[in-house]
Amino acid sequence: MVSLGGRIEAVVARGFDGPLPETEGLPRYVAPLPEWLENVGLRLAWPIALVNLVGTLFGFWYYAGRPTDLAPPLVEGQLGAAPPLAYPLIPDSPVATLFIGLSFAAWRLDWDTEWLHALAFFGCIKLGLWTPYVQLVVNGPAGIATWLYWFLILSHLAMAVEAFLIHRYASFSVPAVAVAAGWYGFNDVVDYFVPVLEGPHHTVLRAEIVAGGLDHTLPAHDLAAGWAVVLTLVATFLALATRAEKLKRRG
Repeated sequence: MVSLGGRIEAVVARGFDGPLPETEGLPRYVAPLPEWLENVGLRLAWPIALVNLVGTLFGFWYYAGRPTDLAPPLVEGQLGAAPPLAYPLIPDSPVATLFIGLSFAAWRLDWDTEWLHALAFFGCIKLGLWTPYVQLVVNGPAGIATWLYWFLILSHLAMAVEAFLIHRYASFSVPAVAVAAGWYGFNDVVDYFVPVLEGPHHTVLRAEIVAGGLDHTLPAHDLAAGWAVVLTLVATFLALATRAEKLKRRG
């Protein structure tokens, strides 16, 4: 008897057919999604890539704090308050959705971009789990529209799910993991510990907003920083563990 997941995959395969990377029987701690869901996600790689790239545009708009008109200044909000050189360091979630969108596209185009796949994995794990934690534990729902509050939580959790599709087509080579760990480790440092370019550059925490500006000495800052560092370590462990499990099965 075909399972419900198998039926869903069969329906998707009718419109998005094609070869998929073989499963390798990895343990659940590095490959927690059921095989049918992995297959559905990989079959929908192009639509999912497009959704992520649209999310990148929305994210940059969000960080730029744009009004609905085109009157200058065109860049306000957190980006508008920072020098242009700092822009890559600020919109972490939009950059992560850019990485995963490009990663899916590169895989479908058969491009050898292991560094990009590693960046996508790190970004989706890190921002996919950091943002819901910050919204639920640190910020709370005050000061933001209810629809946007839950959209941020649920859309970022979806990013974390996407991360566990990447192992099917990426090898997580040590140099690629080093690039991703270096980039996200550097982000942690300049976001929370050693500000550069008129930093810090982490997403503004509503819990830090006090009369007169932002107070980075509040516990909210430490809670956000600690979870960011933990997630960088978790992503590094999972990427290297995935590589080790892959090599074990090929050896």
